[in-house]
Amino acid sequence: MRELFPIKQVMGFVFSLLLTVVALAVYFLDMSFATGMTILLVTAFIQASVQLVVFMHAGESEDKNSIYTNAVFGILLAIITVLGTLLTMIWDMG
Repeated sequence: MRELFPIKQVMGFVFSLLLTVVALAVYFLDMSFATGMTILLVTAFIQASVQLVVFMHAGESEDKNSIYTNAVFGILLAIITVLGTLLTMIWDMG
């Protein structure tokens, strides 16, 4: 019976709930903007990693290297897009 219980998924769910509570604590506690944003960004990336590995089973397939490479490429593309938008629209360097 023990091998049928999805302990990895349950622990991933509990960890996701814990990360959500930390993010809510940023909202309810009186933190500075920089501290709150740092905590939110760190918990967001950890949450995305937990979702990718535990619930989307990214590490369990034969082509896990290509899955992780595509995820890193997507993150880099998102960062480039956000920074390019900030450079053009807010910092007026376009």
